[in-house]
Amino acid sequence: MNKNVLIIIVMALGIITLILGFKTVDEKTVQQPQFEWKQVTAIESVVSGGMGRSRMISTNDKGEMNEEKLQNFFSMTGINFGNVRENDLKITDMISKHSAEGWILHDVTSGVYAADKSTGIFITRYMFKRGK
Repeated sequence: MNKNVLIIIVMALGIITLILGFKTVDEKTVQQPQFEWKQVTAIESVVSGGMGRSRMISTNDKGEMNEEKLQNFFSMTGINFGNVRENDLKITDMISKHSAEGWILHDVTSGVYAADKSTGIFITRYMFKRGK
């Protein structure tokens, strides 16, 4: 290959690289996030005698915390299935409300923390997504 041809090829590649490197980014070509996300956390108390606090917590678009009271799993006589049912209804209503607003339930994560045999919490996180 001729030395002059090689120099021309290298220069052409350099010019092409400069042109592509200085290409301006159009706002339409920048990919915007396709979803917005929202998390709701249910903290249900497992404390004998109904002495614990149970809440459903979320944060709105302004960063303000919303807190709704849930019932404790236990009453003075043990597990209170009426309270479990009431919490289930509140959580189902929350999911239905978010669904009506276009949110999709994307993920549910739960865990249990037990400080000892008579106290603890049951926590469930509901992650929603919605197209922008």
